[in-house]
Amino acid sequence: MSGAVGAVGSADVPGSAGVRARCRAVALALGIVTVRAPRTVTGSQSDSVTRVADFYGACIDARSGPGDGGRLAAELRKYDIHADCLKKLVAWEAKNHADGVLRAQDVPVRWTVTDNGTADHAEAGITLTWGSRSPGSTTGLVVDLTRDHRIIGIGTKGVGGK
Repeated sequence: MSGAVGAVGSADVPGSAGVRARCRAVALALGIVTVRAPRTVTGSQSDSVTRVADFYGACIDARSGPGDGGRLAAELRKYDIHADCLKKLVAWEAKNHADGVLRAQDVPVRWTVTDNGTADHAEAGITLTWGSRSPGSTTGLVVDLTRDHRIIGIGTKGVGGK
């Protein structure tokens, strides 16, 4: 198989992009690679589920990225979490010696956000997936938000006790 790809790669095709395209075409024909449609993620700043997904993504990036992610995480919290909730979060962290947003000491590999909307406020279910092995262990959280998208609760139950 590698001989066929190499032969096409050495064909008279101008530019390296052309060589890569021909190699990919041969690899597809031989079943070495598969083609997937481009992936699209859509969001809206007025949508609570998008806001929560963006918040969790940014917090996870801050914790797992290079450098001092602690300052960035603190700024994200001040921006997105209501002051009363932030005080409770800090107290939870001191008691549990873990990140209150993630409810863990580690960083998840994936997260899923689901709309659990209620009549008086927005509520989102968060599923955090831990470990690289499939299926991985998961943690379920509930994030409650005001209608202006400020987080007013993070925990295993919503502010309404659900």
